[in-house]
Amino acid sequence: MKVKNEPYHQAYKRIWILLLLFLPCQLFAQDVNIIKGNVRDATDATTLIGVSVKEKGTSNATSTDQNGNYSLKVSKTNAQIVFTYIGYVAQEVALEGRSNLDMKLNAESRGLNEVVVVGYGTQKKGEVTSAIATVKSEDFVKGAVRDAAQLVQGKVAGLRITTPSGDPTASTQINLRGLNSISGASEPLILIDGVPGSLNTVSPEDIESIDVLKDGSAAAIYGTRATGGVILITTRQNKSGSKSTIEYANYASVQQIAKKPEMLSATDYRRLISEGKPYIDYGGDTNWLDEILQNPVSQNHNVTIFGGNNTTNFTGSVNYRDWEGIFLRSGQKRVNVRASLNHAMFNDKLKTNLQIINRVTKSEQGGADGYAYRQAIIRNPTDHIYNEKGKWQERDIYNYDNPLGRIYETTSDNTFKEMRINGSLAYSPVKDLNLKLMVSNVQNTNLYGNSTTFDHVNTTKAQLNGTASRSTYANVENLVEFTGNYSKTIGKHNFSVLGGYSWQDAVYESFNAYNFDFPTDAYSWNKLEAGSALQRGLATMGSYKSKWQLAGFFSRLTYNWDEKYLFMASIRREGSSKFGENYHWGSFPAASVGWRVSKEDFMQNVSLVTDLKIRAGYGVTGTIANDPYMSQTSYNFTYDQGAFINGKWVQGFVPARNFNPDLRWEKKKEYNVGVDFGLLGNRITGSFDYYTRTVEDLIYNFRVPVPPYLIESMLINAGTMKNSGFEALLNFKVVDAGAFKWNSNVTYSSNKNKLVNLSNDKFDVTADFFDAGYTGEPTQTSTHRVKVGGPIGQFFVLKSVGVDENGKWLVESKDGKVISISDSSPDDRQYYGNGIPKYLLGWNNSFNFKNFDLSVNVRGAFGHDVLNMQRMYYENPVNKAYNALATAYDPKYGKQLNNDLVYVSDYIEKGDYIKIDNVTLGYTFGDKLVKGVKNLRFYVSGLNLITITKYKGLDPEAVSYTGDFTFAPGIENRDAYPTTRTFTAGLNVSF
Repeated sequence: MKVKNEPYHQAYKRIWILLLLFLPCQLFAQDVNIIKGNVRDATDATTLIGVSVKEKGTSNATSTDQNGNYSLKVSKTNAQIVFTYIGYVAQEVALEGRSNLDMKLNAESRGLNEVVVVGYGTQKKGEVTSAIATVKSEDFVKGAVRDAAQLVQGKVAGLRITTPSGDPTASTQINLRGLNSISGASEPLILIDGVPGSLNTVSPEDIESIDVLKDGSAAAIYGTRATGGVILITTRQNKSGSKSTIEYANYASVQQIAKKPEMLSATDYRRLISEGKPYIDYGGDTNWLDEILQNPVSQNHNVTIFGGNNTTNFTGSVNYRDWEGIFLRSGQKRVNVRASLNHAMFNDKLKTNLQIINRVTKSEQGGADGYAYRQAIIRNPTDHIYNEKGKWQERDIYNYDNPLGRIYETTSDNTFKEMRINGSLAYSPVKDLNLKLMVSNVQNTNLYGNSTTFDHVNTTKAQLNGTASRSTYANVENLVEFTGNYSKTIGKHNFSVLGGYSWQDAVYESFNAYNFDFPTDAYSWNKLEAGSALQRGLATMGSYKSKWQLAGFFSRLTYNWDEKYLFMASIRREGSSKFGENYHWGSFPAASVGWRVSKEDFMQNVSLVTDLKIRAGYGVTGTIANDPYMSQTSYNFTYDQGAFINGKWVQGFVPARNFNPDLRWEKKKEYNVGVDFGLLGNRITGSFDYYTRTVEDLIYNFRVPVPPYLIESMLINAGTMKNSGFEALLNFKVVDAGAFKWNSNVTYSSNKNKLVNLSNDKFDVTADFFDAGYTGEPTQTSTHRVKVGGPIGQFFVLKSVGVDENGKWLVESKDGKVISISDSSPDDRQYYGNGIPKYLLGWNNSFNFKNFDLSVNVRGAFGHDVLNMQRMYYENPVNKAYNALATAYDPKYGKQLNNDLVYVSDYIEKGDYIKIDNVTLGYTFGDKLVKGVKNLRFYVSGLNLITITKYKGLDPEAVSYTGDFTFAPGIENRDAYPTTRTFTAGLNVSF
C-alpha cells in the first residue's frame, strides 16, 4: 500500500514546493499592483476630495478621501489610470510599473472646452452651434435668494428676471427674448433633470448648474413647449462616488421695506386744516404704514449628504426655510427633501438612477396683502386704531377700511404639497451606443382656506356675519421618454445620432366652496354648511376637471470634422390633445452650423485669439393653448338664462364656446447668428448673438357673427408678431496674481418687437388693435393699446401739457391743439412711452484675496417708462377722504391741481434704473482649523441694496409683465406688495 502511494506523495511534495515558491511571487505581485497617491488642485495645491480614480477598461475604481489620498488595486503594472472630478479636466496616465502616483488636476477652462447641457444630452461648448448660456453654481447670486431664477439674475444676456413683490409667497418673473404669444404661455419651459417643473421645485442650494437654451435651433427639440425658451436645471449629484460627505449651509436674514411712500402726516393734516383745507381731525396721530409693518427675521437650513462608491452612490438633501414678510401675519414655511440613488452594473454598461423630491410649502397668514397696504397709506393719520369700545375704528367711507382690522380679522392658510418620483435606466449594449428610458410621476395638491371674523368689515360694514371659503386642487403628470444615442469617431469625422419618443399626460381637478352668515365665527372654514347663506341660495361652489396628452417623436444629428466644421439638425413631430381635430400634429425642425475658426492653420500664429467660433441657426418652436378644450364646443347650465317651467325655475342650457377644428399651434420661426470667442489665453471670453424671430398663427379671441356661430367670440389662429435683438456676454479675468483674483462678467441685451398683423382670411376677421391694462376705480380705463404695425407695451393716454387757472388738466387733442380735459374724448388719447425696457445690463464681479471673497452684482434696465399709479391716485388732493402724498400740494405747471382723478401722461415717468443688487463678503477658514471640518465659510450679504433712478415711485422694477400684464407692462400698481431690502448672515461647512 505504501509502495503504491509513493508516486502520489512525491507529486504532493512537488506541488507544495511549487506553491511555496510561488506564494512570495504572488505576495510581491499583489504589493506591486496596489497603487497609492494623492490628488491636488494644480493651481493652489488644495486637496481634492472625492476624485474618481479608475483603471481604464476595468471595474477597479476608488475615490480620494478627505485628505486627497487614494489606494487602488490594479490588474497590471502598465495599466492606464483615469482621474476625473467635477469642474476639472480629466487626466489619463500610464502607470508604467509605479506603485505611487500623485496627480494635480487643472480646473476646466471657462472657454469653449466647457461642457454644457443641451436638449437630451451634453456637448462641449466649442461644438455647440446654438445660443446656449450656462451658469455654474460657483457663479450663482449669493445670499437669501427666492428661487432658482434669482441665482442667475443679471448673468444671462437676454434673460429678464425681476422680483416685483416683497411677498414671501411670491415668485420671480422671468422672460427670455421678449414676448412671443398673445394667448399662450410666454414663460420658458423649466426642466429639472429632464422632468418638467418650476423655479421652486428644488431649493437653490440643491442646484449644480443652470443652462438656458435661448434660440430656436437649441429649443426646437422640445417642440410646442419651447417658444419661451428652455431652462435646464441640473441638481447636485454624487457623480464621483466619493466617500461620505456631509454639507451644511444656513443663513438668517432680516428685511425692511425698500422705500416708503411719503404721505401726509397728522401734523400736515392739522396745518392744512388751519389753512382752510376740508380735512377731518380725529385727534390721533397714527403712522398707519408703520403699524402694519414688522421687522421680519427669516432663516434657512440645508443639509446635503453624499455617500457610496463608484458602483452605488447616493445624494440626499433636506432644506427648511422659514421666511417672514414685512407685513404683520405674513410668511411662508417650506420643506424640500430630495434623495437620489445611482447604481452601475456590468462594468458600467447599465446605469440606474432613482430620484424622489418632496416639497411642502405652508403659509399661515392674515389679511396682509396689497389691498391692506393700500388701506394703510390712504388712511387718515389723525384717526385712531381702536374706537371707544376697544374695537377696530372704522369709518363709513367707500373702500376705506382699517388695515389692522383686515390683517387680524382674516385668516388665510395655504398648503401646497408635491411629490416627484423619477427613475432612469441607461444601457450601453455596444460601444458608442447608449439607450435610456426615463419615467416620472409628479403629483401635487393645494389646499386653501380663508375666513373672516365678526369684527371684520365684511360683517361690521357689509353685514355678512362672517365669511368662509375652502378650495383645493390636485394635479397629476406622467412622463415617459425613451432615447437612443449613437456617437462615433472615424478619423477626423465625429458624429452622433439621437432618436427618441416622449409621452406626457396630465389630469387636473379642483373644487371650491364659499358661504357666509354664520351663527359663530369660531368655525372658521371648518363647518361651511353652518352658514345661512347656503339655505338662501347665496353660497357658491364650483368644481372642474381637465385632462390632456402630449406625444412626440424627435431626432437630432450632430457632426463635426476635426472639431472645426460643425453641423446640427433636429426635428420633433408632436401631437397634442389640446388642438383642433384637423391640427393635432405639428413638426418643429431646426438646423445650425458652426465654424471653429481658431482651429484653422492660418490662426495658429495669432496669439491674441485662443478660441473663435462663428455659428448660425434656424429653428421652429410652438406655443400650446392654455386650456385643453379651447377647440371644442361647450355648453353650460346657468341660472341666469333659465325659465319658469311648471312653476319651477329651470336652469338654462346655453353654449359657452364655439367649435374650431382648425385651432393649432402658434409657431415661432427664429434665426440666430453668433460668435463665441476666447482671447489672451481665455483671460477674456464671451459671445455675441443677433436674433430675429417671427411668431405666426397667433391665437386671439375674435368677435364672430351669431349665427352661424353659437356665441359671439371665438379663439382663432390669426396674426403675426416679430421680435429681434442683440445680446453680448463678456467674461474677464481682470487680475490673476497669486493671492488676489478679480473676475468680471458683463451681460447686455436689446430687444424690439412689433405686432405685424391680426387677421384671418378664412374666418374673415381683422383687428387693428386691442387694449390692455386697467387703472381700476375710479378712472376705470385701459392703460395700453397694442396696434398692428406698432410695438407692444405702448401706453395709450391723454397727453397732459399743462394746468389751467381753475386747476384743471390741459391735454393735447388728436389735432395737436391744447384743450381742457373736460373737452377731450377717447379719440384724443395717444401713444406715449413704452413699458418694456429696450436695454438690459448686468455687471457681476468676484474678488478673492487669500481666504476672503467678495462678490458684487449690478443690474440695470433702460429705455422704458413706468406708470406711477401711486402718484396718479395720491398726488391729487381732490379727494379729502383719503390721505395723499406729501407732494400732492406741490404746483403742477406752476398751478395748484384741482381735478378729478384721471389717467394722463404726467404720471408716466422714465423708468431707467441701476441696482447694486447683491453684495456678499465671505471668509473661508483653512482645513486644519478643526479636524474633519472642510470648507468652513462665513459670509454676510445684502440684496436689493441701492437703486439709482430718477423714477419717483417706490421701485421701477416693481412692475409685472406676465399674466394680465403681459401686454400692459410697466405699471407700478397701487396695491402691490412693496419690494424689500434683505441683509443676510450665513455659514457653509463640510464634514
